[in-house]
Amino acid sequence: MLQIINPIEYPNWDELILTNNNYSFFHTSAWAKVVSESYNYKPLYFSEIHNGKIISLMPIMAVKSPLTGRRGVGLPFADHCPVISSDRNHFKKLFAKIIEYGKKDRWGAIDIRGGEEYLNDKIPSEIYFTHSLNLALSEQKIFSAFRSSTKRNIKKAINNNVQVKILNSLESVKEFYRLNCLTRKDHGLPPQPWHFFKKIFENIISLQKGFIALGIFKERPIAGAVYFYFGEKAIYKYGASDRIYQHLRPNNLIMWEAIKCCKQNGCKHFSFGRTEPDHEGLLQFKRGWGTIEEAINYYRYDLIKNEFVKNSSRIKSSYSFFRKLPIPLLKLSSRLLYRHVG
Repeated sequence: MLQIINPIEYPNWDELILTNNNYSFFHTSAWAKVVSESYNYKPLYFSEIHNGKIISLMPIMAVKSPLTGRRGVGLPFADHCPVISSDRNHFKKLFAKIIEYGKKDRWGAIDIRGGEEYLNDKIPSEIYFTHSLNLALSEQKIFSAFRSSTKRNIKKAINNNVQVKILNSLESVKEFYRLNCLTRKDHGLPPQPWHFFKKIFENIISLQKGFIALGIFKERPIAGAVYFYFGEKAIYKYGASDRIYQHLRPNNLIMWEAIKCCKQNGCKHFSFGRTEPDHEGLLQFKRGWGTIEEAINYYRYDLIKNEFVKNSSRIKSSYSFFRKLPIPLLKLSSRLLYRHVG
């Protein structure tokens, strides 16, 4: 029977998710809490459960914004959120239910960050790349598959006396946030708001569902990254660094230490998250780790036109005026803007 579930309130939701091999971290109650508590989105997880197992699932958050309109998003700020379904017919029934709900709630569109296997005959609204690593291999075999330049950069960071600390304290989150503000300014984007990272700490990091990896040089954090894990799957979610120290190659050593940490914690699959097709530098970085590269599609269903459409309102990857703003104004803009772009 198809039902709409709030995973934050549903008993043993995370254990239920693990009954289907297509699970991801973004299906968890932890991510639902982070997103809904940060931006006041309403969780609507369209689900079919049979004999204690997930048969079908398309998680949606209802986003209501005076700037970007009313819509259903599956899921906000998730890199990739696979649709779980036993077959194409079950998917059609599931999606029909979401369309029915969306029209009643006056949504303009439904955004899906996954579902390629059921929507391969539809036009994607956006296309990204994802890179994954098999952690079931030995550390030696994993390392040997790295590009020679990646190995050199790891060794360079070690020779430059960069140290990596794996942390789960609020102070480490604050250090990452400081670095993230610098990086986002360099990229011409506002940083995610502090209260979002505070919710990540409360619902993920402090509960041992992820960690912060900080690169330290002369007792100063110069780079950092945020990682989540669930079941046997881990994901690199956010990275940041002080570009003054970029020549020390801290990001390479951070990634390698994080990969080893995830493997030691029982993860067998490591995702490097999504990358935009035109972000060649980041693509080259992720390709250097012996990864498998795949395209992932996002889809937008227009509830007015009753068809899948390209996303004409896509957020740009960089805005020059954000580079000119001082950090305090960037932080203010993030508090004002992020809830509208989910």
